[in-house]
Amino acid sequence: MNRIKVINEPSELVPMLRSVDTAVKRDVLKEVTLEWRTADEIEAKFGPEGREAIIFFDKMKLVESRWVSNDGGFPVKSYHTFYTSFHINAQWPVYEISDVLAAAMMSEEDYAEIEAKILEEVGKDGKFSGDVAESLGLTATMLKSLVRRSVNLDYHGHRIELKRED
Repeated sequence: MNRIKVINEPSELVPMLRSVDTAVKRDVLKEVTLEWRTADEIEAKFGPEGREAIIFFDKMKLVESRWVSNDGGFPVKSYHTFYTSFHINAQWPVYEISDVLAAAMMSEEDYAEIEAKILEEVGKDGKFSGDVAESLGLTATMLKSLVRRSVNLDYHGHRIELKRED
């Protein structure tokens, strides 16, 4: 089945850009594009960073999963890319795309610092995104991009909440 991810919102570029920001992530993405693979198979081939990559892809909804049973043992999760292609409708103001690219390319240290501030602001109950943006002095596009980069946060309507485990 062909599934196409249509990107209309600039912040939707962040997970896509982050999915190929290291050689290991690129290689893991290529691997799960070709065949279904378990996290153990990925880790055996690419090391611990490979397992982290597949977990990241799962949180960003770039892969789908299914349970498979190997040799009659306990079922394990297997992963495969969800989309077969991307369609990018790219016409955004420079100030918006600059926020998106800044969030996507921000160093891990800088990102961890701002993510901690967002997590503190959101708390366990969630918070309206406009209030978070105003409190932290961020544009709506920058905040949305930062949240889309996070494996700990998610948007539910106009609220930012802690990402729920499946």
